[in-house]
Amino acid sequence: MTAWLESARDTVGDPGRVHTEGRVVRAELELAREQVAALLGVGPRQVVFTSGGTESVNSATWGATRARPGRPIVLADVEHSSVRDSSARAGPVERVEVDRLGRIDPAAVESALLKTARDGAPAALVHCQSANHEVGTVQPVPEVVEVAHRHDAFVHVDACMTAGHGEMVLDELGADLVSVSAHKLGGPPGIGALVVRRGLRVEPWVVGGEQERARRGGLENILGIIGFGAAAQALTEPGRLAFESAQATRRTDAILAAATAVDDVEVLGDRHDRIAHLVCVAVGGVEAEPVLLGLDQNGIAAHSGSSCSSESLAPSPVLAAMGVDAERSLRLSVGWSTTDDDVEAFAAAFPRVVAQLRALRA
Repeated sequence: MTAWLESARDTVGDPGRVHTEGRVVRAELELAREQVAALLGVGPRQVVFTSGGTESVNSATWGATRARPGRPIVLADVEHSSVRDSSARAGPVERVEVDRLGRIDPAAVESALLKTARDGAPAALVHCQSANHEVGTVQPVPEVVEVAHRHDAFVHVDACMTAGHGEMVLDELGADLVSVSAHKLGGPPGIGALVVRRGLRVEPWVVGGEQERARRGGLENILGIIGFGAAAQALTEPGRLAFESAQATRRTDAILAAATAVDDVEVLGDRHDRIAHLVCVAVGGVEAEPVLLGLDQNGIAAHSGSSCSSESLAPSPVLAAMGVDAERSLRLSVGWSTTDDDVEAFAAAFPRVVAQLRALRA
């Protein structure tokens, strides 16, 4: 926040200009690019700033499919809506099933790739999220990358849920395109990045200027980029990521313990191989919305399914793909501002709210 406020007062130039103000802003923008790159384990030139994770996903899908027009896209229905919707517009989609934990099977990805090849149109692109945004299950990304590249398909990884929440060296991962979002790791909203593999050049989705080395048109969101860089720099302090991850795991473990102490509450997703800061449960006997409202009255903000499903009346495609009841899911996450008192407040309120709702239903 301090970096953002200082920049809002002092940053006035266009980084594409050669006058003094422009050169000053260019230096700040490139410093932020270096900070983000250091957090993600890539070179600064690989980082293309966008308006957020959704734009990054759309840019990745567009670029990969424009390079190989008309060829299918392989994905699982547990992917984020931006992945599913951008792919549906870009070309034919070959879907991959997941297990009850929401995990993608690399063997199923290979079967889908073999099928598209037999049908005469080898896949252009494989999507694989780093971890699921609703239930937290970690995906086997390295294995999927290896399978996809063996079949000459690009790989896009949606890393919005994991970037900034643990050690990450994207250069070693081998993915062609990776999407990240600043607000998911404590940075400002409205800014993100698309990380492009070294040597790869794809057609830009947003055109109309030579910004970002002609990879994304339009004047850069300077204040957002500087805030993104400041958050990234804070997270690269020695021991910071390990500390925050341990804190998040401890708190979400406590949340799960409190939730599952209530009868007929089931953990959704992988309870152990998951991201540290998010868990999901299914509450038997009541629907999710009244539970959320009851928790909100007790000062606890939670959600059902993904945040991008909140305006929709349709069941969560993620939970439907897992074969679980989407109407009873409760998504609980912690962040840098979460305290132990917040967790204790949930542990006290949740059993009471559920008991009251079940009594009303009875």
